[in-house]
Amino acid sequence: MRSKKKFATLSAAAAMGVAALAQPAANAAPASAWEQVAACESGGNWQINTGNGYYGGLQFNAQTWSSFGGQQYAPTADQATKEQQIAVAEQVLATQGAGAWPNCGGPVGGY
Repeated sequence: MRSKKKFATLSAAAAMGVAALAQPAANAAPASAWEQVAACESGGNWQINTGNGYYGGLQFNAQTWSSFGGQQYAPTADQATKEQQIAVAEQVLATQGAGAWPNCGGPVGGY
């Protein structure tokens, strides 16, 4: 009986962890703020790939995209949806702050 209870507790904890990952952070920047960053970074083109080593609306390089879990969505940001790019950007923002977008990060700076 004890092992069943322990398994149930671990299963519930794991389910809560998965649910937490699926939810946006309480202090997540609104989509409109990310749209402003994208307008500055890429002219608002979420599928842009100009060959300069930066991809998508928020201009991720391959290392950042991969390091923050972007490859679960697509090989590079330009192949991911706007929503997927924003999900990865929220992780970058939480770790690196708005300075990850030094010329355009102002709209997400307060989150």
